[in-house]
Amino acid sequence: MSQPSLPPGALGPLARDAAIAAMTGAAGEAELDVLVVGGGVVGTGVALDAVTRGLSTGLLEQRDLASGTSSRSSKLIHGGLRYLEMLDFALVREALTERGLLLNRLAPHLVKPVPFLYPLTHKGWERPYVAAGLTLYDGMAALGGLAQGGGMGLPRHRHLTRRGVARIAPDFRAETVTGAIKYYDCQVDDARLVTTIARTAARHGAQVATRVRVTGFLREGERVVGVTARDLEHGQDLEVRARVVVNAAGVWTDEIQEMVGGRGALHVQASKGVHLVVPRDRIRSESGFIVRTETSVLFVIPWGRHWIIGTTDTDWNLDKAHPAASKADIDYILTHVNAILREPLDHDDVEGVYAGLRPLLAGESEPTSKISREHTVVTPVPGLVMIAGGKLTTYRVMAKDAVDAAGHSLRATTNVGLRESITDKVRLLGADGYETRANQRVLLARRSGLHVARIDHLLGRYGGLIDEVLDLVASRRVLGAPLEGAEDYLAAEVVYAVTHEAARHLDDVLTRRTRISIETFDRGVSAAPAVARLMADELGWSAETQREEVEHYLRRVEAERQSQLKTTDQEADEARVQVTDIV
Repeated sequence: MSQPSLPPGALGPLARDAAIAAMTGAAGEAELDVLVVGGGVVGTGVALDAVTRGLSTGLLEQRDLASGTSSRSSKLIHGGLRYLEMLDFALVREALTERGLLLNRLAPHLVKPVPFLYPLTHKGWERPYVAAGLTLYDGMAALGGLAQGGGMGLPRHRHLTRRGVARIAPDFRAETVTGAIKYYDCQVDDARLVTTIARTAARHGAQVATRVRVTGFLREGERVVGVTARDLEHGQDLEVRARVVVNAAGVWTDEIQEMVGGRGALHVQASKGVHLVVPRDRIRSESGFIVRTETSVLFVIPWGRHWIIGTTDTDWNLDKAHPAASKADIDYILTHVNAILREPLDHDDVEGVYAGLRPLLAGESEPTSKISREHTVVTPVPGLVMIAGGKLTTYRVMAKDAVDAAGHSLRATTNVGLRESITDKVRLLGADGYETRANQRVLLARRSGLHVARIDHLLGRYGGLIDEVLDLVASRRVLGAPLEGAEDYLAAEVVYAVTHEAARHLDDVLTRRTRISIETFDRGVSAAPAVARLMADELGWSAETQREEVEHYLRRVEAERQSQLKTTDQEADEARVQVTDIV
């Protein structure tokens, strides 16, 4: 392994071993104040909130950071226009406040503005109706910005004629609309956001370990006092004691609930959302689109040299670890996007497909597209807090509420008051120094020998931490080369993913630390051998392990391709589950 001396917050293999030792008491530590189960955006957010309030904190994730819902979203940080129509003003206001915080203070290197066109198809009533909603949307954002001591951070909406739509989006069928309204929201690489939150929590003292599955709960009478778990990398059984356990397992909430006997406290309905990725040159437009469908909304989202198009909104009751996109899902999205495009897309235009599950709080018989995205926190038994629901944008609020609930349990056992949450002020790793490094982009390019476009790419992924990546390039010039089979990324980014970002398997890098699996037509197959070689040097893999990692990834890609040829969810699931996670 390289990098013997790493900065605080680096989540390499040695940091994982140290975290497990600290959580299990092998390093002489006492029980934790808070143990978080789940390494998605809510779980990592809870860990950051807890540790920055002065609580000793640990986090266990059974797979990889963001390996579930939190890497498979629409990748938007937004208020949720459709919730205005549901008259859920509190949720929209809360989300817009969080959008402003992330854009302007907490993660300006990761969260970026993105323009959208809202097409208008009816004369007369529709333009003032939509404009009223967007005026309220912008007003809520501005008020939230003023409360934070700044502005709304994004341009206000503006009206476009049919001709204006044609200028901005030549490939949009402008003759089908009376005009449009252009407005702004934000986007983020969701998996990168989660990894950064986890690293920030670790930087402040949280213990973080992936590939550790919780198998049960430790009890003293009725009270939960920790968990039993299994280290999937080393095949060892563990016990982790904590004054409070916070379950942030998303769509696995019901299963965790059953473990502890807290049936009925929460019920989470998984809703499948499928997205397609197509090359940017397939649709000529300077802006994204948002279009109504019969069950939800269709987003066409600019994504670097690509477009993300989605989503569906359907019940899913099959394998939760690997939700499968069927041919019917793909056809549904293509049909709806082709209704607004001059040049239709077909299956050959699709580079990538991904399916994610939204953890919706259920209780009624309404369709998942109508269920609110609000979250709920419950304490089904003493010592256990459960949180479910919510959305990516409001993860920080969810985390605060969960730790507030944990505080009640802590007071009952320790009689110590809980400090107020400060995560609205704690900038994520990479935010500090970002603006300075962005101003120095030409100088950094000259010093590193990389093109300015490469520096911009790195700044958008690492922010002020770009120096750590460039140090790798300076120490090993070969790492400054484009990655074989995925030239948008540098070899250094693979090494950095292992040494600093907790990547332990080939799938972690190709699917989450980068987006190679959905941004290349071969789904990352040609890049897999080169990535595996780079990872092997850092993780000490044998030639056999390296070969197994590549073969497993190729089987995974093939299983996904086969699932996407099936007509029904059942058939797609049967094809996808043929390949499970590598251990």
